[in-house]
Formats: sequence, structure tokens, C-alpha cells
Amino acid sequence: MSTPITGISKPPTRADVGIIGGSGLYDPGIFEKAEEVKVYTPYGLPSDSIVVGEFAGRRVAFLPRHGRGHKIPPHRINYRANIWALKSLGVKWVISVSAVGSLREELKPGDLVLPDQFIDLTKKREYTFFEGPVVAHVSMAHPFCEALRKRIMQAGEKLGIKIHYGGTYVCIEGPRFSTVAESRVWRDVFKADIIGMTLVPEVNLACELQMCYATLAMITDYDVWAEKPVTAEEVARVMSENVRKAKEIVVETLKILPEEPEEEECSCCRSLQEALL
Repeated sequence: MSTPITGISKPPTRADVGIIGGSGLYDPGIFEKAEEVKVYTPYGLPSDSIVVGEFAGRRVAFLPRHGRGHKIPPHRINYRANIWALKSLGVKWVISVSAVGSLREELKPGDLVLPDQFIDLTKKREYTFFEGPVVAHVSMAHPFCEALRKRIMQAGEKLGIKIHYGGTYVCIEGPRFSTVAESRVWRDVFKADIIGMTLVPEVNLACELQMCYATLAMITDYDVWAEKPVTAEEVARVMSENVRKAKEIVVETLKILPEEPEEEECSCCRSLQEALL
């Protein structure tokens, strides 16, 4: 099944796993024989150069979502360029790491979550590669790759790191945070569990390019519904600990990922079969 990337020249290096680092994760620090690759796409430049290296016998590509130094706010990220660039390198699996706020008392700062659903409240982003004359309506009923989520969960269990398996991520436009009234709507009316600003359209675009995508969400604090003020120092401390755990989980996941997605576990690599008009 063809995708919009058909016919585009490929960069001289290859990778089969992509890691997208969110706030606090700008360098995985795990690669051997690392090289920086600047990828040009029809949608402009990605957030930063992509670092490609070897780990556990496989080629892995790392891209900091906000750019190194956190220079790009969530509503200005070139999501299409980021996903296109990873696909052009040959990436099949995408592990996204992102910082989020909690909408549930039991989801505490420092906890990790593997969401299985999302609610999109973004407003002015570029959501698709299919802008005509080819049109695609890709199913997002189950937006995350179950096979990849299972591997990440297994990695956490092996390391003794607790991960909440499942949950709804509400994605807002940003860069501002929610009002108290909005936060209570997300929690009490929408029944969402975590809140962030970067999942959409990253997940949509990965699905359109038939890539297996999962998000490892790192809770930094309670959203404002809880009226529990936090200091910048507290958030920084929690973020540092979250990043340490996330790196360990990513490393362990890379060790157990199969070479190819298995169709009986995952339909991500066949997402366009019934989507194209």
C-alpha cells in the first residue's frame, strides 16, 4: 500500500526505531556510532537534526520534539516534517515520550502512563498528509499500537518501574495551561486522565504513514483542577526523575522489540488498506 512518502528520495542512513523526546528529554545518551542527519522534507525542516546510532544491534533515530534547548512551543512544532523525516529514514516503530499533567488523584506526579485513547482539543494544526487529490480517512478508533504498548509495559515490569496501562490523553492547543473551569471539564465531563499539548497531530500522522506509535507519558504535576500549587523546583525535580525512568524503559524496550511489526498483534502497518478514496 502506497503512502504519501512514495517517490521521495531517502537519506543516506537508515533506522527502524524512532524515539521522539519531549520536555526534558533532548538526548537519549545511549547510542554507539552516532551521527547527526539533517533531513529535508516537503513540509520544511523537522524540529532539529536527527541523531541516528546503534543500540542493541539495531539502528535507532532520536528527534527532540521541541528542538534541543526547548526552542519550539507545542503549537509551532512542525509535526508533519518530524513524522515524514522519521519515515524517510525507514522507521517502523515510534516511541514518543512526553510530559503531561494529571487529571486524576491516583495518577501522581512522577508516575508514568501508557494512554490508549485521546481527545483532541487542538485548533490550528496540520492534521494530515492527504490533502488531495488522494484522500484518506484513517480509522483512529484505537489510535496507539497495542503491540508496542505491550512491549513498553513489559520493559517497565522487568525494571520494576510502575506504568499505568491505559488512560485518555486530552490534547490542548497550548502554549497556555488550562483554566480551572476547563480542567474540571476535562476531568469531570470528558473523563480524561492526563493532559498535554503535543500528542495531536503526531499520532494521526504516524498512523497515516503506517508506523507503529505509542506514547510514554510522564506526569509532572496535577493539572489546576486539583488546586495544588507547585513550584518550578518541584516540577524540575519530578521531571528529572521521570526522564531517568523513561530512558531506562526505552532502553529495555529496544532490547525486546521484534525486527518487524507482527500483523496478528498490530494493524498500524495496514492502516491505509481501507482508508484511501
